Parts: sequence; structure tokens; C-alpha cells
Amino acid sequence: MSLNNNTKIAVIGGGSWATALIKILCEQNHVQIRWWLRNQNDIAHIRKFHHNPSYLSDVVLSPKKIKVFEKIQDAVKGADYVILAVPAAFIQESLQPLSAKHLKGRRIVSAIKGMLPDRNMLITDWIANEYEIELSETCVIAGPCHAEEVALEKQSYLSIASTECPAPEDFAKLMTCRYVTANPLDDLYGVEYSAVMKNIIALACGITHGLGYGDNFQAVLVSNAMQEIGSFVTALDARERNISSSAYLGDLLVTAYSQFSRNRLFGNMIGRGYSVKAAQLEMKMIAEGYYATKSIHELNKIHNVNLPITNAVFRILYEEHAPAQVMDDLKKLMK
Repeated sequence: MSLNNNTKIAVIGGGSWATALIKILCEQNHVQIRWWLRNQNDIAHIRKFHHNPSYLSDVVLSPKKIKVFEKIQDAVKGADYVILAVPAAFIQESLQPLSAKHLKGRRIVSAIKGMLPDRNMLITDWIANEYEIELSETCVIAGPCHAEEVALEKQSYLSIASTECPAPEDFAKLMTCRYVTANPLDDLYGVEYSAVMKNIIALACGITHGLGYGDNFQAVLVSNAMQEIGSFVTALDARERNISSSAYLGDLLVTAYSQFSRNRLFGNMIGRGYSVKAAQLEMKMIAEGYYATKSIHELNKIHNVNLPITNAVFRILYEEHAPAQVMDDLKKLMK
């Protein structure tokens, strides 16, 4: 699919990441953005004032390039690309009104760094199966790029990954602007699984920070985590990949250390003594790592990869073990 002067892009989701992606797309002269979000009050506000009142509210959005829809079926109609930017836990509910015919002929782009909690499936696999879409017609957005820094127009980098390298090249051009560089990559599964697992690692980093561990231990934790991610990804999709590139290591680092990382924040609250429920209520945002921890733990029962960090986070979040004791056990396994 080549770019033209009237590329139509549907964006599904009303959160900070969806808003940031729309800001990037608004930098292009040849796009029409068809935006669907659930909150009716936000829709009315965006139409009148041209900014999202709930997320990244300082970002002014071009009314000439954006049309906001109340029905998801209307938003995807005639779109060349459909970007999915809702939490993984809500993707099935969000797309429920759609059938395969609504998405026929569209390229699907997942901006979701999570898995379906109840099925332990990657979003691209679920989309391909549920909506009869060839996997080659899907791609994922990954890389070290927080929505808050996009809003501030800080230099950022994205990877657009698909099963075939030529497939995401056009979309990478759409996601490139003066403050964002996007590059195509032909490792769909590697990038997607890495994006899921880095949220678990960020939770672990947050927990250790909440417990009072210093930067030295967190550096060792992240180093070991990269090996853990590499081993798991290779077990599921054995191929040659540069795990130290920005799509993998870069995404892990920014999620593990950034002040904008909601997974690190969630973990920090757990380390400081919050219960899972209390932390979720106070955050008012979804930490994908919470759901990812259970999905990867269940999936690994099949593959049996050594995942000490993931197992430690699972014990804390789902088996209610004391964070201090679990991390004390984990630090003995770090090298």
C-alpha cells in the first residue's frame, strides 16, 4: 500500500498513547484521521476545543485532519490503516461491534504492548484469527517512545515491525516527523513479545525502587532481564535478531527507568506496601505489566524457559508473597 494524498487512518482508543499517535500523524500533510474513542464527553470536547480533556490535554489537535466518531464501524469505514491503541484487556470489548467485513482490506497496526489476558495471545495473532486478516497485513508499533515526551516534542524513535520488512515501510514514513524517527523491522513476534515482557521488568524495577534498592541493583536487574527476554523470545520464535537494538533493549530501558512509565509506577507502589487493588485504583490507568505477568507465566508452562524475574513478579502480584522476601530471593540469582 503506497502513500497518497488522501491516506485514511482510523485510530481506536482515547488514551495518552492514542492521542500521541494522532499528534504525530497530524504532522503529515496527506492524511485524514478517523478517531474513535469510547467517552462521549471527550468526543464532544474534542470536537469543540480540539484537544483531549482526559489525556495529554495540552496537545492541540488539527480539526482539519481529524474527524471524531461515536461509532467504531464509522471510524474504520474506508480506512487504509486501523491503529489499535487501547489496553489489551479492553481490546475485545472495543472491537466487539466489528466483523471481518469491517476490517477487510485494511492494514492493522497494533500499538498495544500487551497480550489478551484470558487467552494469553498476542494482539496480532488474535486479530488475524478473529477477523480473518493475513498476518502479513498487520504490524506493530514499538520502541522507546513515551506519549508524554511526544507531547513535548522530545526526540523519539519507533520501530514498525511486521513479518516482512517491506510491509511496514509506508507506515514508518507516516510515523516519521521532525521529532520522531520510525524505521521498519521484519521481526513481528520478537518485537511484540519483547514489548510485553519489558512491562513485567519495569514492574520489577518499580518494586525494587519502592523497597529501597539502589541504581546499582536495578542496573543488574535490567541486564539479567535482557537475557531473560532474549531466551523467552528465542524459545517462541527462533531466528537471528539484534536484541540490543532500540526496539528491544531501548524499549526496555525507557520503561524500566522513565518517570513516565506507568508500569514502573505501579511496581513502586507495590514495593511501598500498596495492595494490587489499591495501586490500580490510585493510578487510574492500566499497567499492562500486571496482566502480562500472568499471561507470560501461563505461556511459559509450555516452553519452560528460566524466567526468574517474571516468576518473582508473579509471586508478588498473584500469589501475594511479600515483596521484600521475594526480591531478597531474586537478588541471589542475579549475576
